[in-house]
Amino acid sequence: MPFSISKTRITEGLPHPLGATWDGLGVNFALFSANATKVELCLFDADGTRELQRIELPEYTDEVWHGYLPDARPGDVYAYRVHGPYEPDAGHRFNPNKLLLDPYAKGHVGTLSWGPEVYGYTLESGDDTTFDERDSAANMPKCRVVDPAFTWARDQAPRVPWERTVVYETHVRGFTRLHPAVPNRLRGTFAGLAVKEVVDYIRSIGVTTVELLPIHTFINDSLLLDKGLTNYWGYNTIGFFAPDPRYSASNSIGEFKAMVAHLHDAGLEVILDVVYNHTAEGNECGATLSFRGIDNASYYRLLPDTPRYYINDTGTGNTLNLSHPRVLQMVTDSLRYWVQEMHVDGFRFDLATILAREPYGFDEGGGFLDSCRQDPVLASVKLIAEPWDVGPGGYQVGEFPPGWAEWNDRFRDDVRAYWKGDQHTVPDMARRLCASSDRFNKRGRKPWASVNFITAHDGFTLNDTVSYNDKHNDANGEEGRDGHSDNRSWNCGAEGPTDDPEINALRARQMRNMLATLLLAQGTPMLMAGDEFARTQHGNNNAYCQDNEIGWVDWRITEAGRAQTDFVRKLIRLRQTYPILRRGRFFTGEFNEAVGVRDVTWINSEGAEMGGEDWDNGNTRAFGMLMDGRAQATGIRRPAADATLLLLLNAYHDVVRFALPETAGGRHWTLVFDTAKPDAEEGQESFTIGDRYDMSGRSTCLFLLAA
Repeated sequence: MPFSISKTRITEGLPHPLGATWDGLGVNFALFSANATKVELCLFDADGTRELQRIELPEYTDEVWHGYLPDARPGDVYAYRVHGPYEPDAGHRFNPNKLLLDPYAKGHVGTLSWGPEVYGYTLESGDDTTFDERDSAANMPKCRVVDPAFTWARDQAPRVPWERTVVYETHVRGFTRLHPAVPNRLRGTFAGLAVKEVVDYIRSIGVTTVELLPIHTFINDSLLLDKGLTNYWGYNTIGFFAPDPRYSASNSIGEFKAMVAHLHDAGLEVILDVVYNHTAEGNECGATLSFRGIDNASYYRLLPDTPRYYINDTGTGNTLNLSHPRVLQMVTDSLRYWVQEMHVDGFRFDLATILAREPYGFDEGGGFLDSCRQDPVLASVKLIAEPWDVGPGGYQVGEFPPGWAEWNDRFRDDVRAYWKGDQHTVPDMARRLCASSDRFNKRGRKPWASVNFITAHDGFTLNDTVSYNDKHNDANGEEGRDGHSDNRSWNCGAEGPTDDPEINALRARQMRNMLATLLLAQGTPMLMAGDEFARTQHGNNNAYCQDNEIGWVDWRITEAGRAQTDFVRKLIRLRQTYPILRRGRFFTGEFNEAVGVRDVTWINSEGAEMGGEDWDNGNTRAFGMLMDGRAQATGIRRPAADATLLLLLNAYHDVVRFALPETAGGRHWTLVFDTAKPDAEEGQESFTIGDRYDMSGRSTCLFLLAA
């Protein structure tokens, strides 16, 4: 029902919690603004098209404007108008003609209709110091009061240990848009991702943790809409507490909660990719949608000497000011909300260096990272940083504090370069196989801190990595200027699809090689959805605006794709079966006097330990990684009783005859798999110590030591 509230019914309310909070009798409204002079609450009809009433919030406490409406209830639609100085040169951009979204809104209704009305200045003038008097309400989405009640029943967080974690990165809409088991009305939604066949498939792969691209409410850029495109990935957030209504078949937060409950019931964790580094409002020439009009000088980092302009360490026009205590509070409140109320299991932070950036630069002891470290809620979930931004000193891989995991792009680049056949790649490849201990082995951090990936949403798919030398981003409408040019990819002899059976066989083997490297290396592996069956984006390595067949997962899986999926299942099963593949201690290669073994020994093709000549020879393409299961597994100095494994890698184009090394504790090596023999059964071939094994060109083998 629409609001029907007399102004006399409003009471002072409380300055906390921020946002619109239903207490069973009415709704408390609280909005932070340090520099506003007046805040008006605007009440709308159910679909947000007609403003019913405008009420001035009566009380101001500790820079929070607040009031309580005893007759308000869940489902009611609202937004704000905020009064204050319009002084861009001083950093203030208040304009009460512009309707503003509540930063703490738990639900949204409607979509943004771009037009000059949504700009605080007169857009036609091109001068952001002008003042626009047009009302933006008709163009704006609105906020909805929500009822948090939900019956979680027996929902329990899976609490997958880090060392057993295998991340599966996907997109709610893209994963389900074409899925044949998802009813049409549910495709592209949280409910679609919760369909039993979808959940069963994800679980069947063996992954443990589903990482969803941004699901917070976001804005479609006007420039993309003008091209007939859209912000498909969603890295353009405008609301940090609300799931985007485009992903909901019911426009209810209960749908998101039900999805989490279904995934949890299958033993799968849910991690959200979150964007707290910037908002959709852009730079000083951007629209006034929320934060800018509420308190621009508090929410954003502005140039100290010329606060009319924004610091742009994100490359998107603005940067959230997490040095401000209320902005920091908003981000941590948001994180706790998604853990406690929505039951998610962790977060991947986009451009996380921004979050650790103080005015003087990156600081791993900065306010945000410190707040996460000491917060009992946030310290209990998985925290993954994308450890770079475009600001000065922005590349910080390995520099986040203990307790954090980090996306490791060095793994992607070095593994691709090795399998491409580049020179001088073996030393770096060895480091990546050991969870990049050169970057992460400090301060008691564990190998799981390195989140290894070969592909992610940003870049080529695995299939395209072995099928294209160059990016093919024409569909993005940017004349090929967008997307990375240094992909370290190799098309194996033909650009794009081909009928050549030899090229296709090589591509399939190269994909198996990279999947084996990813899933058997120390650290936390992350697999991109669809790579298990060779999904393609047709050479587009920046599908951020492709809400279509380019960006969606195509579920018409070929026979070869099904075989590759089975291979991925096998690799994950091996990883979970053999503890030596997911050790809690970094491999060092040093002889351990206490237990009398090395944890890892690097082997050349003669079966001997690699020496300086092997490491320095830029033409070295084949080497082995001998992981001794007797090596100390914990801080207690005693031998372990794990299996001993030998991983052989050959990036040379021809056969390499590998001498299988002598190792105490066994007399035979049993072949577990060979990527050149995908149909061979596990454990059918056994070899005596010293035997030669003919490794096909560009292949990977795993052997198990047997008595």
